[in-house]
Amino acid sequence: MRRTHQYLKISLMCAMWRLQVTLCTLSVLSLSSAGESKARSCSEVRQAYSAKGFSLFHVPHQEVSGEHLRVCPKGYTCCTSEMEDKLSQQSKQEFEIMVEESSHNMRTTFISRHKKFDEFFLELLDNSEKSLNSMFTKTYGKLYMQNSEVFQDLFTELKRYYTGGNVNLEEMLNDFWSRLLERMFQLLNSQYHFTDDYLECVTKYTDQLKPFGDVPRKLKAQVTRAFIAARTFVQGLMVGREVANRVAKVNVVPACVKALTQMLYCPYCRGMPELKPCHNYCYNVMRGCLANQEDLDAEWNLFIDAMLLVADRLVGPSDIEAVIVPIDIKISEAIMTMQDNSMQVSAKVFQGCGQPKVSAIGRSARGISDVFNSRFRPFTPEQRPTTAAGTSLDRLVIDIKEKLKESKRFWSKLPDDICAEGKLTESDEEQCWNSHTKGRYFPEVVKGGLTNQVDNPEVVLDITRPDTLIRQQIMTLRVMTNKLKNAYNGNDISFQDSSDEGSSSGSGSGCSDGCTTEFVFVATEAPVIGADRSDERAAAAAGGKSLSCGPSIVLVMAALTLPLWAAQTQWR
Repeated sequence: MRRTHQYLKISLMCAMWRLQVTLCTLSVLSLSSAGESKARSCSEVRQAYSAKGFSLFHVPHQEVSGEHLRVCPKGYTCCTSEMEDKLSQQSKQEFEIMVEESSHNMRTTFISRHKKFDEFFLELLDNSEKSLNSMFTKTYGKLYMQNSEVFQDLFTELKRYYTGGNVNLEEMLNDFWSRLLERMFQLLNSQYHFTDDYLECVTKYTDQLKPFGDVPRKLKAQVTRAFIAARTFVQGLMVGREVANRVAKVNVVPACVKALTQMLYCPYCRGMPELKPCHNYCYNVMRGCLANQEDLDAEWNLFIDAMLLVADRLVGPSDIEAVIVPIDIKISEAIMTMQDNSMQVSAKVFQGCGQPKVSAIGRSARGISDVFNSRFRPFTPEQRPTTAAGTSLDRLVIDIKEKLKESKRFWSKLPDDICAEGKLTESDEEQCWNSHTKGRYFPEVVKGGLTNQVDNPEVVLDITRPDTLIRQQIMTLRVMTNKLKNAYNGNDISFQDSSDEGSSSGSGSGCSDGCTTEFVFVATEAPVIGADRSDERAAAAAGGKSLSCGPSIVLVMAALTLPLWAAQTQWR
């Protein structure tokens, strides 16, 4: 009986001990569970996710198993499949915005400087024509007004060339002097009647007689070099603008989207939404995503160098307006030269082409000769017209050159600009996201360009398949660079706007800022001007009302100056 009582007592004590152990275990587990629940809360992620404008419907309150994830680490996570998809889309959009914003200033520079130079040069042409018209009307009166279309056509063709028209400057200027010779010869010999065949014979003696002295030769050299440089320069600004706009609209391939998501938003899935990526990690991701853009950089730099060369042709050691005498003064000098030598010129023409018949009216050239004896003085600096732009060509070109220099190596520096510390990345190498957790990023940074991405640990690219659009822009830059180099040397290469069929806007680009123009470059001699001038004028009028406005003295002077300065430089 006593043994039974002791046995029951021992059994009861054991049962109580087991109950205590069980209660302790449950208590420990309960505390542990509460701790784990607090550590794996997704509240910060929910707050950050909501701040992006997303619905919290699919966002868990606590971490869940990440086996469903395709991009981010598969451990316990605050991301669902729906969240990962949205964050991937968000990564792509944010990257596109990063590139757009980083290139905004450079692209705006090309747009604004192209517009300013174009307006400046066209206004110079307009002022030049107005000056000639005013001076010649006062000096020659009715005689000029009766023959003003000869001079109007000159400026129309100069403007049409500058705005991208199919004009051969040398032939056009030769045609101007031939037409002026015909008119002058008839006015100075108005007692005779001349047939069209006879006048054609007269123009054949132009080179031999040199009725206008050396003015046509000098003016042609100056105008040709100046207008080739000006037209090519403004076209270069437009091409730079178009290339930059197209390249900035980056094509984000799937491998890049994946890498961007891992870098920008996988910290969300790990419950660390405020954690920024490590700098070198960001650099590798951007080097991969912008590999094709960096391949453009070499050709872009050559293009900028060529633009700077041509810019040097636009301004010289002396101001263009001080170096080049206005076109109206030059033409007046030529007219005076022919008037002074009219008797000798007429005698040689009569000898070569035959004695013309006396006109039935029997007019005398005496009064006309007196009119041509009137000479006018060039503008004083105070009288010379200025442009509405309120600046000189020198200051404008200097400003453009500074901006061009700033754009060199832009595409190779783009990853640096985007991954700037403090802006996108964390400066503390130990407190940054390294693609899977918080800590230092150890892989080396790869070099730029598509071929070097074979070693990129973050972005897996097919280096045998370059971006087609980028390759097209590289070729566009290459062709434009070649044209610029030729323009620097005074050589013209035909540049035809594919929208040339009556769609010219009157700007140097042949296209307004709102349109996209593809250009066809052909490395040939200067284009041949059409024989039917009336058709050309009609085409110019159809191309844009802005063509009807005249050129400016300063412009032509600018145009003249370039060549003259270039020629002086060449002979030094």
